[in-house]
Amino acid sequence: MIDGEFDIIVVGAGHAGCEAALAGARLGFKVGLFTLNLDTIAQMSCNPAIGGLAKGHIVREIDALGGEMARVTDRAGIQFRMLNRSKGPAVWSLRAQSDRLLYRLEMRKSLESEKNIIIKQASVEAFIVEDGKVKGAIDHLGIKYRAGAVVITTGTFLNGLIHIGLETMEAGRAGEFPSKGLSRCLRDLGFKMGRLKTGTPPRLDSRTIDFSQLELQYGDDPPQPFSYLTEKITNPQLPCYITYTNKETHEIILKNLDRSPLYSGRIKGIGPRYCPSIEDKVVKFSDKERHQVFLEPEGLETKEYYANGISTSLPFDVQLRLVRSIKGLENAEIMRPGYAIEYDFVYPTQLKHSLETKLIENLFLAGQINGTSGYEEAAGQGIIAGINAALKLQGREPLILRRDEAYIGVLIDDLVTKGTQEPYRMFTSRAEYRLLLRHDNADMRLTEKGYRIGLVKEEQYERFLKKKETIEKEIKRLRTTRLKPEEINKLLLERGSSPVSEAQSLEQLLKRPEIRYRDLMNHVSSDIPDEIADAVEIEVKYEGYIKKHLELVERMKRLEDMAIPSDFDYTRLKLSKEVLSKLLEVRPANLSQASRIPGVTPAAVSLIMIELTRQRRQKTPSFKPKEA
Repeated sequence: MIDGEFDIIVVGAGHAGCEAALAGARLGFKVGLFTLNLDTIAQMSCNPAIGGLAKGHIVREIDALGGEMARVTDRAGIQFRMLNRSKGPAVWSLRAQSDRLLYRLEMRKSLESEKNIIIKQASVEAFIVEDGKVKGAIDHLGIKYRAGAVVITTGTFLNGLIHIGLETMEAGRAGEFPSKGLSRCLRDLGFKMGRLKTGTPPRLDSRTIDFSQLELQYGDDPPQPFSYLTEKITNPQLPCYITYTNKETHEIILKNLDRSPLYSGRIKGIGPRYCPSIEDKVVKFSDKERHQVFLEPEGLETKEYYANGISTSLPFDVQLRLVRSIKGLENAEIMRPGYAIEYDFVYPTQLKHSLETKLIENLFLAGQINGTSGYEEAAGQGIIAGINAALKLQGREPLILRRDEAYIGVLIDDLVTKGTQEPYRMFTSRAEYRLLLRHDNADMRLTEKGYRIGLVKEEQYERFLKKKETIEKEIKRLRTTRLKPEEINKLLLERGSSPVSEAQSLEQLLKRPEIRYRDLMNHVSSDIPDEIADAVEIEVKYEGYIKKHLELVERMKRLEDMAIPSDFDYTRLKLSKEVLSKLLEVRPANLSQASRIPGVTPAAVSLIMIELTRQRRQKTPSFKPKEA
C-alpha cells in the first residue's frame, strides 16, 4: 500500500530532524516528518540547555542560515550566560538553560505552522531503493511512502539499549521503543556501522534539595538572545546552583564498580571522552578530591532538577547513596535515575560533505547517526542535510561550508574526512581559523549564503544588511576621527596606558589592549547596541591577526581548487597500504581534504598533486599557430 508521496522524507524528529524538515519545507518542498512519538518531538533527552563552548557558535550559525534552534531557545530560555568573557572573543560562547517542555512545544509549533510539513507517528523500517537511488520509505505496517530524497536523523534509537546497573532494556530513550528494523536495513544496504554509548544523570526533586548549602549561579542581566531576530528575552530567569562530590561519594562509586555495566564489560559501545560518567571521572582522575555538580532547573513549572556532572549507569540504590553523599543533597529524592544508552551509528567517512551518502544517491544522514553528540551538532547537520536534499531536487549545487566559514563546516569536514570512533563533540580548539569563526559574526559569515539559497527571509536579510553597514560606517569613522593629546591622555593614564604626544585616530587608540570601545564614549556612537559595539571593537583590535588568518585561508583555497576526480586511480601511485586504504575509504574531493585525512602523509599529497598536474597537462590541448 502506498499512503502518500513526498518530495523529502525526514526520519526522526529530534534536533537534526526538526531543522532538516523545516529547511526542506521552507525551500518549497513537501516534507514528511516521521517520528516514533508525536509527544517527544524536539525532546531534550539529556541536559535542558542549548549552546556552550563552540556549541553556541553552531546555534548562531544555524540562525544565520535561516534555521530554528536559536529562535526556539530564545522563546524557551530561562537563563542566558555568555561564557569565557574573560578570554579572547574567539572563544566567547552563549549558553542558555531552557524550559524542557516549553522548548518541545515551541519547536512543534514551528513545525506545525509550516504548511509543507506533514508529521506522522510511525516507525520507518526500510527504504525503497532503485538503481542506486533512494525512492522512499516503508514503515512498520508495510505502508510505502514515495519521496525524491530521504534524510535519516535517528539519534540514539538505532538498536538502542539502556543500562541501569546490571539491568538492561531495549529503548531509544527512557520509556521509548528503539528502532531495530532500520539498523538492519542500513547494514543490508552495505553501510559499515559501529556502536557508541552515551549517558545521562539522575533528575532530582527540588523540594528535597537544601539550596542554602549551594553556590548560586545567576545568568546575565540583561540576557543576550541567541537569534539575530529576537529583540528581547521575556521569560522569567532562574538561577542554577553548584555543589561538589567528595571523598565519600568517590568511595561509594569505587566499592560498587562490579555492579557498573561500564566496568563489568556489559557495555560494548565507546563513550564520550569529553563528557564522561562520574564512574569514569572517579577512576581515571583519582587524584581529584572532588568534581563539580551543576544543578539546573528543568523548567518554570516543574520541581525537577538536572544533576549535571554525575552522569551514571550504576544501580539505583548506588545512585541514591552517591547523590545523598553530596553537600546539599543529603535528603534528595531521585525523580528519574541516570542511565547509559548504547546505539548503532554509521561511520561518517561514508558521506559526502553535503551529508549525502556515497553508497545511495539522495539519501542523507544527520545527527548522532553520524557519530556526534549534542543537540547543537545534530541541529547543525540537520539544517545542512535538509538544505542539500532540497538543492539536490532542484538540480542545484550543494551547500558546502568550508572550515574557515563555519563551525558547522569544521564539524562536517572532521566527520567525513577523519571519521570518529567515539561520540564527536565540537570544541573551539578544533577550528584552526577560530578568530574568523566568532560568536558575534555568524551572520556576517553565513546570512548571505542562507539568503541566496532562499532560506533567509527578507526581514532577517534587511537586518543583516543594516548591521553590516553600521559596522562598516563606524570603523570608517574611527579611522578618520583624530584626538589631540589633551583630549585623550587623562583617560589613557586612568586605564594604565601610555600617554600620546601627538594626535591619534580613534582606531589607533582602540587597538590598545587597555582601551575598550565604550571607554571612548564621548567620541563613539553611544546609540550602537552592545553586540555591534563588540563587533567593531573586535574588528579593530584583531585586524592584524584576522588578516593573517585570511592569508592562510587563501593559501588553503588553492589546494581546494585542485579537485580530485571521484574515479581517481590511487593504485597507480607509490603509496603505502595504509595510506592507500585511507584514500580509497574517504575518496577526498580535493587536495585540501586529502591533506587532512589521518595517516595521509605530505609526501602522499605531493604524489597526488604531481599526478593531477600531469593529467591536466594531457587534457589541455597544445597551441598551434594557424598556417599562413
